Amino acid sequence: MPVPKALLSRLASFNREESLLCNGDRVLAAVSGGADSVSLAHYLSRLVGQKKIAVFVAHFHHGLRTAADRDAKFVHSLCESLGLPFLMESLPVRKTAKQERRSLEDAGRKLRYEALGRIAKDLHFNKVATGHHLDDQAETVLLHILRGKSAKGLSGISPVRPLKKGSRVQLIRPLLPLTRKEIEKYCASYGLKFKTDASNRSEEFTRNWVRRRVLPLLEKRQPGVRGNIAAIAKSVRDLL
Repeated sequence: MPVPKALLSRLASFNREESLLCNGDRVLAAVSGGADSVSLAHYLSRLVGQKKIAVFVAHFHHGLRTAADRDAKFVHSLCESLGLPFLMESLPVRKTAKQERRSLEDAGRKLRYEALGRIAKDLHFNKVATGHHLDDQAETVLLHILRGKSAKGLSGISPVRPLKKGSRVQLIRPLLPLTRKEIEKYCASYGLKFKTDASNRSEEFTRNWVRRRVLPLLEKRQPGVRGNIAAIAKSVRDLL
């Protein structure tokens, strides 16, 4: 399957508009093994020579699923095929969730971002990249509406922001203009394999319910709703 030039063009335009990647950047990419993060790793690997950037991959072992070891080996093999350095850390997600009375999902997110910040500081990365995409943007805004967040919550996921308050390390989302289907098309075009987390099918998590039930219903009534929600989020960010 030929690589859709329109996808590559949109990614390049988005990068220019948001000034996500510049010559000399040192980028730490968070890669779990899913389609989005595999596409992220591949896309960044293509830019290493073009933009003269350095890219390392960080994979986090949460120790929650029997497939976690398999996923770690998969990401390691992916990095070898792309010529990217591979870093892995195990995170005490279950212990942290119990001690801090957080959900496993929330504890995992907290520990991942803490680890990314620490690694970036220790190894002198100035950018941390994640594989968030247009569906994530729409889901996040809808969740904020459901949970009664303030107007700031409608700004959704920012393409670029400090990793944490006062940090010189920037968190970037290069794939934000693409939908999940387009990312899977990207993988198919380059023959990239990826892993699917079975927990993403469980509607016990509200985000999965929004992803699997709410957005498809909205899309039937209003095609392009993901892009419409993302446009509203950008308008809100521009006002803040």
